[in-house]
Amino acid sequence: QVQLVESGGGLVQAGGSLRLSCAASGRTSSAYAKAWFRQAPGKEREFVAAIDWSSKMTNYAASVKGRFTISRDNAKNTVSPQMNSLKPEDTALYYCAANERYSATSVDWAYDYWGQGTQVTVSS
Repeated sequence: QVQLVESGGGLVQAGGSLRLSCAASGRTSSAYAKAWFRQAPGKEREFVAAIDWSSKMTNYAASVKGRFTISRDNAKNTVSPQMNSLKPEDTALYYCAANERYSATSVDWAYDYWGQGTQVTVSS
């Protein structure tokens, strides 16, 4: 089992920055690919960014590419997206996810473990 706990969400003005963090615990969790997804009210959950276990491969949604940067620290078992130039449309509940088999994929069904989410609200 892998447990994931997100933190770092909050309220920020458009154009501002936030850094989320996901702390993982459990057996071999540092070997898992990690990703962030988000879900806004009334919308489907969507992929944001992913990173493989070695940090050699990253994957970003088109809507955040150039604004968000995902990184991980396997020694601390954390994964963090640095979110810059935030827009009101980035407002959502952000979830951390982990998978062992599919590397930095954008498909949510590939992820076996999910956190409870952290809210990000961007005001205009």
